[in-house]
Amino acid sequence: MDFSKINLAEEKYSNSDVMIIRGLASQVSEIAQLPHQESSRNLWKRLNSLKAGRPLLHICELPWHEMNYDNELTLQCESDLCRSIEAELRQTLYLWRHVRGDMVVEPVFYCPMCVEDTGVGFKDVVDEKIKDDKNSINSKHFTPQIIDEKDLDKFHAPVVTHHKEQTRSNFEVLSNIFGNEIEVKVRGVNGYFFRFAPWDDLVRWWGIEEALIDLYDRPEMVHEAMNRLVDAHLVRLDQYEEQNLLTLNNGFAQAGSGAYGYTDELPSKDFDPKHIKAKDLWGSSTAQIFVSVSPEMHDEFAITHELKWMERFGLNYYGCCEPLHHKVNILKKVPNLRKISMSRWVYVDKAVENVGNQYVFSYKPNAAIFAVDNWSVDAAEKELRNVLVKAKQHDCKVEIIMKNITTVLYEPKRVWDWMEMATKVVHEFE
Repeated sequence: MDFSKINLAEEKYSNSDVMIIRGLASQVSEIAQLPHQESSRNLWKRLNSLKAGRPLLHICELPWHEMNYDNELTLQCESDLCRSIEAELRQTLYLWRHVRGDMVVEPVFYCPMCVEDTGVGFKDVVDEKIKDDKNSINSKHFTPQIIDEKDLDKFHAPVVTHHKEQTRSNFEVLSNIFGNEIEVKVRGVNGYFFRFAPWDDLVRWWGIEEALIDLYDRPEMVHEAMNRLVDAHLVRLDQYEEQNLLTLNNGFAQAGSGAYGYTDELPSKDFDPKHIKAKDLWGSSTAQIFVSVSPEMHDEFAITHELKWMERFGLNYYGCCEPLHHKVNILKKVPNLRKISMSRWVYVDKAVENVGNQYVFSYKPNAAIFAVDNWSVDAAEKELRNVLVKAKQHDCKVEIIMKNITTVLYEPKRVWDWMEMATKVVHEFE
């Protein structure tokens, strides 16, 4: 349930639902007070400042419909509102029990601002979807909408409107549900994850093959499309700043496609807590579709345009699931770049050599290991050790982000075993 788009005052819930929520919130609050949390925050601050120390571990994007064990994730609330809250709380407790790694638990539940956005002129048109009702990750095929230059005229600057009364009302509803068990805080549009991935958007409207071919056949048209798209994002960002819709993400928030953004280097030195700006935040960008594109073309058609966004931010994270081992040189022009994502498919030797100790190596292990019939934690350990040994040789600061897990073949213990193994391994690299 997206609380930012719903008037929670219209939602009905029972006292029984409230008691279930408060019981779970009390457990989360108790965990959040443990000394472990401050220790973990400090570990992430150390890593994000490029200081020496062991690699850190984080796991996200689990196939929750396959993860239930001993009814830990079985929902008991009746109302849709409370079931949505309950699911989030139960998942937090589940992660803490089974795949903790360097997880941080904060004694907070966030109420997102209710913000309306008119968009940039295009909406996804899906002509085919392979859907699993139990799984939030589905396969889609998009209908191309950008065929020739006149279609670029559909781009327009978004208009952002904050419905303050609805945000206030939603905050009061959530505060009443949680009572004194846990603090409710309003969080801005950047929320937990501030996404900026213009090429992810563009290929849904252009077509993947079509867009890649047009890098060669119609480069001027591609540049014009990127100019208009990035400019629209910047107009949106300006409105976020003007209307004070941003929230600091130097704590319990995701930096790019990596882990937590805990750092003492943000906000900026002239920070005004009553008027948060992009320069006080982590920013990011990615061009995942450019897996097979040369560094030169990646620089020309992605980085050149993305710089206009990233230069606004205090620290930056680049990449997601694309291999960037051979593109670090073009990333060096990114201002305040702190982390570079590296997928399982990189040439590790080249990656660690090029990243060195200048950036955090945000490594994404192969999530497909959980989907094989003959699961082997030993094979996963061998792969992880290989990466960490080579990273240490070049003084790389590493975060290990296991994500994009689409299936564990209904054997959740596979993920538990992986985290137990990975925890043991990273502590050998103190």
